[in-house]
Amino acid sequence: MSNTEENHMARKVRDKALDSRDARGKLKARGKPYYREIERGVHLGYRRLKGKAGTWWCRRYLGNQAYTVEAIGAADDFSDADGVAILDYWQAVDKARELMVSRAHQTAGKTVLTVNDVMLSYIDFLDTNRKSGEDARLRYTAFIEDQLGNIAVNDLTSDQIAAWHVALAKKAPRLRTKKDTPQRHRAIGTDAESVRKRRASANRTLTVLKAALNRAWRTKRKLVPLDAEWRAVERFEKADAARIRYLSLAEAKRLINACDPEFRKLVQAALQTGCRYGELCRVTVRDFNPDVGTVGITESKGGKSRHVVLTDEGVTFFRTLCAGRAGDKLMLTHADGTAWGKSHQGVPMKVACARAGIKPAVNFHVLRHTWASLAVMAGMPIMVVAGNLGHADTRMVEQHYGHMSASFVRDAIKAAGPRFGFKIAGNVRVLDAVR
Repeated sequence: MSNTEENHMARKVRDKALDSRDARGKLKARGKPYYREIERGVHLGYRRLKGKAGTWWCRRYLGNQAYTVEAIGAADDFSDADGVAILDYWQAVDKARELMVSRAHQTAGKTVLTVNDVMLSYIDFLDTNRKSGEDARLRYTAFIEDQLGNIAVNDLTSDQIAAWHVALAKKAPRLRTKKDTPQRHRAIGTDAESVRKRRASANRTLTVLKAALNRAWRTKRKLVPLDAEWRAVERFEKADAARIRYLSLAEAKRLINACDPEFRKLVQAALQTGCRYGELCRVTVRDFNPDVGTVGITESKGGKSRHVVLTDEGVTFFRTLCAGRAGDKLMLTHADGTAWGKSHQGVPMKVACARAGIKPAVNFHVLRHTWASLAVMAGMPIMVVAGNLGHADTRMVEQHYGHMSASFVRDAIKAAGPRFGFKIAGNVRVLDAVR
């Protein structure tokens, strides 16, 4: 091979962490890809997934701190590479380079951002700078990619988005479906609550789309100069005002008694704290402070930590859970000591509801609503409820539980409202109001 031919060949870009199956298997599973620059402004990314093959990604720099991110295939983590759907490291490098050249020819010197481009860039931003882009990723692949993904952002119209939004609200709810099998759907209801739920789901997906488009507009003004089209699309009104379901004290006691022993502790912990399932699954023994009566939540849905204040009954319960155990141990586990995982709570919750005669059955999150509802009805100030639940302010609590505090407000005003010693004149007789 001549020196001239060698100089014109693409350089080999090795990466000890990515270029072999064994090396990639040692990486930590996470939503954000591991990137390696293969050409100036072009990076090959590998997203490590738990329990299944990872995926290859190509990230290209557009200038002005803007990127496009595209999926280019599955990694050969469990299956042999075929060069088409399943790629080894070197095939992924070649595919990323081909994509770079192809996109350069397509744009012919003009950068065109599609909805797919801004969505993938936004998801990458969430994975990097926020707790997770998982919800946005799922909504993108299920509802946005095929319907709007190939449209140039600057060609997107409010009529297109509005029509997509309306159609989304009329789609049947998706059911959990095994990989490589046709997507299953639940029969769509026609009652008012079913319609509200579908509209609420469509609103959440619209919010994700708008967030991605708004970020592109803020960060890539030269490429996305106007934002009027998607701003003109309105959400469905009154779709998010769900009726809060909660258990009465009697129902909560029946549920506790109906649980299997290992699940009972998890249910009791939820009722004592109002914490989310995921938060409780991560709590360790050292997070309980018996001296001040709190449980520390180090990682919440919003990414902030908080200290949940317990009642005397709650302190006794958690003291029993932690007695004689090492501080680094998970507080709540299965009977064999393994951690509670994603969706492990669904089946035992259904079983317990059936045994307790709770109809319709409730999901685990209702235990959080139960703590909040009973606390508000017992007179706990909304600000205190919001703090224990981990909300930044009282708006969510007021929206969902404010009506329950009416009697507390009335009793508080009767007890502590100002009195001025007014006397009714002797010749004035008070008559009952005419009904």
